[in-house]
Amino acid sequence: MEYVYSAMVLHKAGKSITDASLTKVLSAAGVKPDEGRVKALVAALKGIDIEEALKAAPVAAAAPASAAAKPKEEAKPKEEEKPKEEEVTGLGALFG
Repeated sequence: MEYVYSAMVLHKAGKSITDASLTKVLSAAGVKPDEGRVKALVAALKGIDIEEALKAAPVAAAAPASAAAKPKEEAKPKEEEKPKEEEVTGLGALFG
């Protein structure tokens, strides 16, 4: 992914996307560039109108913030409430 991001940075800056420029951006970001991947990306982008490709890319719809922040609550079965007398009687059985 960092290779594609590097190419996008170069494009946004108005620089040409070449092996050398892509390698410089990756190195500056602390990534050890793989020469084969650099060459493959440059070759794949040759002749591509990046602006047109960005316009045609689908944009993911963001979920509403309120829905994303609230975890789903599961339906919990209600516990039967015992009368206080039963609770006390149950404790008395412990002591004989």
